[in-house]
Amino acid sequence: MILPSHATVACIKWGTLFGPEYVNRLYSGVRRNLSMPVRFLCMTEQADGLHPDIEILDLPVEPFAEPMRAALQVANRQGAMRKVSLFKPGLIADLEGPVLGFDLDVVITGSLDAILALAPGHVVMRHDWVEARKGRPTGHGSVFRYDPAQHGFLYEDLAADAYAEVETARGSEQRYTSHKAMENSVFTYIPEDWVVSFKYDCNPFPGNYLHPARLPEAARVVCFHGRPKMPEAIEGYRGSLIRYAKPTPWLQDHWVDRTRQDLGARWG
Repeated sequence: MILPSHATVACIKWGTLFGPEYVNRLYSGVRRNLSMPVRFLCMTEQADGLHPDIEILDLPVEPFAEPMRAALQVANRQGAMRKVSLFKPGLIADLEGPVLGFDLDVVITGSLDAILALAPGHVVMRHDWVEARKGRPTGHGSVFRYDPAQHGFLYEDLAADAYAEVETARGSEQRYTSHKAMENSVFTYIPEDWVVSFKYDCNPFPGNYLHPARLPEAARVVCFHGRPKMPEAIEGYRGSLIRYAKPTPWLQDHWVDRTRQDLGARWG
């Protein structure tokens, strides 16, 4: 496994759904689980509360924002597909090599080196859980690795005809990203046991009533798509008959306690 001299990691925070602690805890989890120095960037319109070592990228208003918004309204996906701004070639100054990207509702639980090194030259994402069950090819957007120098089409194709691209992807950013990479023959799935779902892999029904959620041994990233989110899962959650979770001590450890040990209580 050939690794770069440093890792570039990026996320995006917009609106008020996630506070700065989500970014700080992601930053801590990443740097504790990569074996090289980390350059961590957050694209946001609100940088208050972020750790000073996090590099800020201004959240842009894209020139294709209006046709993208119109297409998203038709797809009933208002506010989505902001992540595509991260794909713009030249956005990250002095960038060398790929970027490892994360959504904010993930928890890092193991080494990320293998994900960073997987299939050089390809866009890598995990197979979406629902699409995989239906036998359809779509990546899940919680974890993604790309290289703007090689995969500029991810930004440029949308910029050229945002309405048509959003319409083709049916308003799904992860479908757009993964299918566009597949069309260009530069897509590889991350092994499914490396990136797991809290609700599907850690806490499936009906075992969630019998024992607390379990952390799979090979898991490097746990995704909290849908509900519960991390604070809810730590405390215990009852959203429906299926979406029930007992309190989850390992989540408190990985997401909160280790961040406080790493960055200090102010940032955790």
